Amino acid sequence: MAVVTRSIDVPGVGARGSNPRQWRHESRRDRAVLSGIYLVLALVSIIILYPLIYIVAASFSSASAVISNRVWLWPVHPTLAGYLGVLDFPGVWQSYLNSIIYTVFGTLLSVSLSVLAGWPLSRPHLVGKRLVVWLLLFAFLFSGGIIPLYLVVKDLGMLNTRLAMIVPPALSIFSVILARSFFRSTVPEELVEAAQVDGAGEFAVLWRIVLPMSKAVLVVLALIFAVGQWNSYFYGLIFLDSQSLYPLQLVLREVLVLNELSPSSLSGLSPQQIAHFQDVQTLVQYALIVVGSLPMLILYPVAQRYFVKGMRVGSLKG
Repeated sequence: MAVVTRSIDVPGVGARGSNPRQWRHESRRDRAVLSGIYLVLALVSIIILYPLIYIVAASFSSASAVISNRVWLWPVHPTLAGYLGVLDFPGVWQSYLNSIIYTVFGTLLSVSLSVLAGWPLSRPHLVGKRLVVWLLLFAFLFSGGIIPLYLVVKDLGMLNTRLAMIVPPALSIFSVILARSFFRSTVPEELVEAAQVDGAGEFAVLWRIVLPMSKAVLVVLALIFAVGQWNSYFYGLIFLDSQSLYPLQLVLREVLVLNELSPSSLSGLSPQQIAHFQDVQTLVQYALIVVGSLPMLILYPVAQRYFVKGMRVGSLKG
């Protein structure tokens, strides 16, 4: 039995399903829009990348070239004087170690608190959940200020200790809301109920089911807290008196913001070392920026894939 097919010619419709002229016009318009988008992205990339490239180039250039503004995209009269000055500066490496300690332990504590607060708030049958959420939002909008915080830290005996850099910023209400939204939109309620039927408790469900499914939001929270903790200097400025406990950002503040090496920073150095620091002070500034930014510049590309996924999925439900 033969099957006869019959094509229907529609006026104005070509082989591509539309008028060829209209199709070419739309294609040309789409290419123009894409070209404009790429141009804007290129300009934004240049605006973001140029300061980084300039700082790296200046850190390897001679002091005279930097002062005379002859450095643009590559080093002029390359030298390692700035980095050698950083190596000779004793306060940098102690503060570098302090920042690593504050970042690692502060991030672990902050992520743990965010998960332990966000998971119960994502459960549908939690008693008083709405009240707790409203209290968190109220605390998010209004804070007591720095003086009550200082008095609390003082009463807890954490002044001039490492805990003063780890405990006060440990809990972020934004991170709790982010974790709660992620759990609500990602973890199936049926899977949790099945685990509970099999005899799993709340912590077993959280540890064995929820956390393995939540790598994206865990990386997002870890990255947010790590960057904030690494760049933090305000709590150290208020709560710390001993220079041996200073984070790296306080040392950078002395060199960059105050634009000089303070007497406390130069204590313990020989006159020759002091003269060397004064000669290469400009190079030390740029070298310290590079050294201080390097860990976060390495960390972010590694976590970028999880960061984008966690922010996108966690924002689907409120």
